[in-house]
Amino acid sequence: MLENYYRELVCFLNARLGNRQVAEDVVHDAYLRVLERTSDAPIEQPRAFLYRTALNLVIDDHRRNTLRQAEPLDVLDNEERYFTPSPQNVLDQGQRLEMLQRALAQLPHLCRESFLLRKIEGLSHSQIAEQLGISRAMVEKHIVNAMKHCRIRMRQWDAQ
Repeated sequence: MLENYYRELVCFLNARLGNRQVAEDVVHDAYLRVLERTSDAPIEQPRAFLYRTALNLVIDDHRRNTLRQAEPLDVLDNEERYFTPSPQNVLDQGQRLEMLQRALAQLPHLCRESFLLRKIEGLSHSQIAEQLGISRAMVEKHIVNAMKHCRIRMRQWDAQ
């Protein structure tokens, strides 16, 4: 049901942000947020919920960037120098990465490639469509389906 709003939301954000690739990234992140919801309550107005989620992500990103620009560089250097993840965090991240790789391996080839070219290589939907010889709309569907599949599988594996 939410997939129906993908293009509409990208166009909406592109008009406001002036950058289609950033708009697509925000929409992908919004979809992930919606798919990661822990509440079992049904979303009564999915379109409005998705738009609000996307706009919140834009606002959060803007606030983070504003804060980062105001911080002196030595503070940022100290934060990075002293951050070392705990062994448990490293193990958890490794296990989640393994689960993600297993979930991706279950996807059809074009679906997996579309997702990886977007999320790993950072290609635009047009570039992916050209490279894979499929339509832009199909690229969008593949990416959304890949995100859904990975989220569902990781939830199933987390529950075990």
